[in-house]
Amino acid sequence: MYDYIKGILTNKTASSKGVFLTVETGGVGYLLEVTTRDYNGANDGDIKVYTVLLHREDKMSLCGFLKREDRDIFNILTSVSGVGAKMALTLLDEFETAELIGFVIDGNYKEITRAKGVGPKLAQKIILELKDKLMNYQTKEPIKITSVAPVDTQAVEDAQTVLVSLGYERKEIQDGISKALSQLGKNPSAEDILKETLKILSM
Repeated sequence: MYDYIKGILTNKTASSKGVFLTVETGGVGYLLEVTTRDYNGANDGDIKVYTVLLHREDKMSLCGFLKREDRDIFNILTSVSGVGAKMALTLLDEFETAELIGFVIDGNYKEITRAKGVGPKLAQKIILELKDKLMNYQTKEPIKITSVAPVDTQAVEDAQTVLVSLGYERKEIQDGISKALSQLGKNPSAEDILKETLKILSM
């Protein structure tokens, strides 16, 4: 329903229920639950927040994210059985998006258990379901990437597939990964490529 809200940050609230930002636009103040990282990073004045509308039987609420990729991985996380909005926010508080995706691709469930409330069984379930959701997106034709330094083709393909699953367009992916590879060393990992590309795409 809402892709993003662009307005003025008017209030920051922290309570036992979570941390929230109030963004006013068009005379309406929207209360958005956010990660602690975004709460701390949000400054007074103009702000753009990517949103997710949560609809439960007893109430409706909004979650907000300063980065588009955080919003998109949140949506994929909450599609995993056993992972609700609070757990997804906890995971995104503990890990950067590219870092979390890297653990999923590598099957490193032990690192995921660092997040509060995530035990080995849930971590393994997250990897099983999330990897399937992230890696099953296929582009209609290969995206051509230019690079001066030697690269691991599989790492580039893995990064491309994840970026497609997060909703980025072919041209964005092509330009972003090409720029990322020009700034990375030889044979970077898929996680390194993702991290650098997401940084470029968020500018």
